[in-house]
Formats: sequence, C-alpha cells, structure tokens
Amino acid sequence: MDLLTQISRWAIPVLLFIIPLYAYIKKVNVYEVFVEGAGEGIKIAFRVLPFLVGMLVAISVFRASGAMAALINFLSPLTNLLGIPGEVLPLAVMRPLSGSGALGITAELINQYGPDSFIGRLASTMQGSTDTTFYVLTVYFGSVGVIKYRYAVQVGLIADITSFIASVIICHLYFGT
Repeated sequence: MDLLTQISRWAIPVLLFIIPLYAYIKKVNVYEVFVEGAGEGIKIAFRVLPFLVGMLVAISVFRASGAMAALINFLSPLTNLLGIPGEVLPLAVMRPLSGSGALGITAELINQYGPDSFIGRLASTMQGSTDTTFYVLTVYFGSVGVIKYRYAVQVGLIADITSFIASVIICHLYFGT
C-alpha cells in the first residue's frame, strides 16, 4: 500500500487519540465538555427543525405541483440554444433547494446516460460545484436566529448560477458534446 492510503487509514484513529490526550494534558474534563456540546447540539436541532420541515414541504409542493416541470419547459428553448442539455435542468433547479433531491437526480442521470457521457459528467460537475443554498440558509441561519437574509439568498443564487454556467463551459471545453 502506498503512503497516502496508510495516512488515510490512520488519520481518524490518530485524531481520536490525540484530541483527548491533548485535552487531558490541558486538564480539560473531556466527558463533561462532550456532554455539554451534545446538549447544545440537540437544542440547536430542535430550534432548526421547524425551518427544515418548512423547506422540505415547500420543495415537495414545488415538485408535486408541476411547477418545476413548467419552469424547465419554459427555460428549455434558451438552454438548448446555449448548448445546455435539457436533461440537466432539473438538477440545476433542484440543487439550490435540496442536496438529497439533487443527488437523486444526479444518480438517475448517471444511470440513464452513463458516467462517461457528457450529461453524466456535466451532472457530476454540477453536483460538486454548486451548493444547497436554501438548505444552508435554513439550517445555519435558522440555528443562530438570523431572520434578515435577503442578500445572502441573492448572493447564494448568483453563486449557484455562476457554478452552473462554469460547469457547462468546463464540460464543453474538456469533454466536448
């Protein structure tokens, strides 16, 4: 086995040994600190849960109502003109909303078209270069009580659109159509 494989294999066990050892040396009661942190984590989870449920319901309504399909049909003429396969549009729409939903769409595209197809490569590139903007805003902003996040939504969506366009350009340059 090569060195990188050995480092990967031992990294987590070594960290799990070193961190408590360091805390012991610094005279930190590791168990009490862990329990306190776990308690805070549970409080945050309960505080975020309503935001998360609301977001998941909104995503389900968006997909089930046909609004996502209508949006994709509306955008198809423009995207076809720009050399963007219509098959990846559901992924582009879903990725800012839901990581698991986007992963499911990516898996479907890869299974249907193959991992080495242009669509498979484009879907993989999009999956890796964009973020779940609304999920991040819901969970992280909700957990700390931020309620005015209009500009964060705008910047996040601009970043998602930029990443989507960059994914298309990069895949056309490196993989062709």
